Amino acid sequence: MTVRITFETHSTTTDNEAGLATGWLPGELSSAGRDQARLLGERRGNDSVDAVFTSDLARAVETAALAFQSTTIPVLHDWRLRECDYGELNRAPRSQVIDPLHEHLSTPYPGGESWTQAIERVGGLLHDLPTRWAGCHVVVIGHVATRWGLDHFINGRQLEELAVEEFSWQEGWEYSI
Repeated sequence: MTVRITFETHSTTTDNEAGLATGWLPGELSSAGRDQARLLGERRGNDSVDAVFTSDLARAVETAALAFQSTTIPVLHDWRLRECDYGELNRAPRSQVIDPLHEHLSTPYPGGESWTQAIERVGGLLHDLPTRWAGCHVVVIGHVATRWGLDHFINGRQLEELAVEEFSWQEGWEYSI
């Protein structure tokens, strides 16, 4: 049996609006982000979702809490869904983190981790999902590293390919394992 996965990004944060790369810091949803989270709940609340898995970082937790607060859908927090740890560059201007991104595909950020390490974490969750959630539909709320991990492990996409794509927000990405 397969697991149907709908990936959603966490909602907009105050750091996003300020042009900062939050990394492993908690982050806080902005007013627009809280509205986006409520809209996510309207989109997915009645979508036959069996469980929600979210990064344990505050911005993803808050997104899930606002989106699914009026449902009985279990919300499970998992550290493996975190964003890449930018180490000393957590909460630095995005240009300092994203412009040299290719330098950190395999080499960790100073005091942090590489993108390869980040997506390997996501692979661990994907390995575990079918043991409990086979035949189910789950929503995963996370970050860039989360989506790259899903694309890498499920769709066979290479990290180098994902790293050059321009991010374009959408109402969920669909996967199946």
